[in-house]
Amino acid sequence: MRKIVTLVLLLILAVVAFFKKEDIKALIDTYILQEYKNITLGEVNNYYRDYDFNFVQNTDNFSPNNIQDILNIYYTAINAGKTSFTFYCPKEYENCLFDIRSLANNQSRLSDINNYVHPFNGFSNIETEYDSLGRVTLSVTKNYSEEDIEMINAKVDELYPQLVNENLSARDNIKNIHDYIVNTTKYDSARTDYGTINYRSDIAYGPLFEGYGICGGYTDLMQLFLERLNIKSYRISSDNHIWNAIYLDNTWYHLDVTWDDPVATDGKDYLIYDYFIVDTQQLFNADQGKEQNKHIFDQDIYSELKGAY
Repeated sequence: MRKIVTLVLLLILAVVAFFKKEDIKALIDTYILQEYKNITLGEVNNYYRDYDFNFVQNTDNFSPNNIQDILNIYYTAINAGKTSFTFYCPKEYENCLFDIRSLANNQSRLSDINNYVHPFNGFSNIETEYDSLGRVTLSVTKNYSEEDIEMINAKVDELYPQLVNENLSARDNIKNIHDYIVNTTKYDSARTDYGTINYRSDIAYGPLFEGYGICGGYTDLMQLFLERLNIKSYRISSDNHIWNAIYLDNTWYHLDVTWDDPVATDGKDYLIYDYFIVDTQQLFNADQGKEQNKHIFDQDIYSELKGAY
């Protein structure tokens, strides 16, 4: 008997829904419209960067109208240190969910966005969930734990007064930091050549506490010091390498600490300056004669460096 009553009720609801579908749709649309109009970023954490770049900009518009708006929303949420953030695709933007899906499946583009945020807000993984109503939720897994951040900040606090002199130029202070990283870090060839993971060399922890780094570790550590120096920067990447882009004396330059710490065949440690604060043409010139050219980057994305020839 109970099953029959349930079926009758479901049938009645289905009939009502069919004849009142326009009213129900209008109610849902009104609810969604009201909800996404009220979306704000909310609080940002200590590692939020309040400046913009050519590729992505901070935004307070969380109702996108085009793909650039979507990129800006992703960047703003990640840059603010969010681990979860929800926004809506407006019905006027017919291709919104298609563009969301395309971005969510484009790991290269997501990594490009990640390169513009502070390392402590950078993600190791980001997932995008969306539904037919246009609700989009980002779930962010950070690259650094709170324990990592506490330890790294304490070590950088200790090193900063040893490496930075307010009487020196910014370039000279960056050189001191560059030299320290190179002189105290070995390139983790076992990880890159054989996949053997003995150290956390892909983040700043490795160079700081274990003495080993790969390009991600070198680059993150340099950027942490650049942040303390209030020097605008981001990470710039090719298909298989990452390094720093820095804004100094009103010009954008490349700074690749990893390649200034070469792995020599004689086993000795070397410190070079081939990739120390160079423009794009100097960068390409320094690559001449190398077995691998790892600095071919997308100049439409990292376009601050496009004119630096």
